[in-house]
Amino acid sequence: MVQMPSDPQHHSYDVIIIGGAMMGSSVAWWLSQSAEFQGRILVVERDPSFAQSSTAHTNSCIRQQFSEALNVRISQFTAEFITNLRVNMGNDPRVENLHIQDFGYLYLADSERNADALRGAFALQRSLGAGTRLLTRDEIAAAFPFYQLDDILLGSHGTRDEGYWDGGALFDWFRRKAIAAGVEYVHAEITGIERTPSQVTSVTLGSGQRLSCGHLVNAAGPRAGHVAQLAGLSIPVEPRKRFTWIVKAAHPLDRELPLTIDPSGVHMRQDGPETYMIGARPDPDLAVDPTDFHMDHSLWESHVWPIVATRIPQFEQLKIVTEWAGHYAFNTLDQNAVLGPHTDLRNFHFINGFSGHGLQQAPAMGRGLVELITTGRFQTLDLTAFGYDRIPAGRPFGERAVI
Repeated sequence: MVQMPSDPQHHSYDVIIIGGAMMGSSVAWWLSQSAEFQGRILVVERDPSFAQSSTAHTNSCIRQQFSEALNVRISQFTAEFITNLRVNMGNDPRVENLHIQDFGYLYLADSERNADALRGAFALQRSLGAGTRLLTRDEIAAAFPFYQLDDILLGSHGTRDEGYWDGGALFDWFRRKAIAAGVEYVHAEITGIERTPSQVTSVTLGSGQRLSCGHLVNAAGPRAGHVAQLAGLSIPVEPRKRFTWIVKAAHPLDRELPLTIDPSGVHMRQDGPETYMIGARPDPDLAVDPTDFHMDHSLWESHVWPIVATRIPQFEQLKIVTEWAGHYAFNTLDQNAVLGPHTDLRNFHFINGFSGHGLQQAPAMGRGLVELITTGRFQTLDLTAFGYDRIPAGRPFGERAVI
């Protein structure tokens, strides 16, 4: 468990961040590096072990295969940022550049409609410099002969900057470097948010202590909706369970398994020399309590394993090594991020609702929110499309490649 004091050092902060996992620590670090910001920063984290955070349960992958150009550019920035992490963190010799294990994602289409979606996304991705390739059924079979492909018409495979990386290391460095730069982290829970009609004025901790603030950032992950309600606001973000299994194969494949997106929604990838990671969502896929991490053990036998063994007959014999349930911070409008200030409460900022994309988007989103807070506008990537104004308007962001 990370050691955090429970009492803030001050009664007033320029920025208070609710939630200290990946998103909150990204914002904290970028703020600490901003030449336009010289104020006090407080991160309030209810669980210093981070054991219930989405960050702790991530499958830690990155992809370029999105259908919206903005999401492609965000992941391209992350790929550059993490593979040059030492330079990006001031040439600290303790910081290691992070490696992307480029096994790629492989989307499988079993209908002409899905194949057309892959073709359209492929054209966009290639125009932006991504290393995506389209594969016919025969080409998939030649590259990855272990699949059963009778129902598959087309595949889309990423060959560069797609695969596994050490997201935990990035989170750790965001937090450690933010603290070294003067950001204060406390173990506490926000129980109240005080406001006028147009701005947040203070927050109240579980101890009863009240802290005034200039800006308030909601980085509460699956608890984002609860935090918004404390300020009398609403956001369509709720905890949704996602299940992960690490399995060992009696007959390992003779080459790396790409992160395969089966048409059923079940996905699988290489995890070690003889182990594989398999993920699935529950059915029905409903909101859960943020403390509910119970595994549905029947789902493996009744649904997941039959799909996996049908797609890869060599996986007929699998042994579960470990398993866990985590939570998506699921945006029920469009499964994409909500970023930036509320339309009326202009110093209440969202960085929420990533719906499984959060780890790979954290560097760009943290930077973008800090640009808004310190200068009033985006300076690098224009992330306006993720603004809160689309929520009351019911205007979804158009991303279709959602896992």
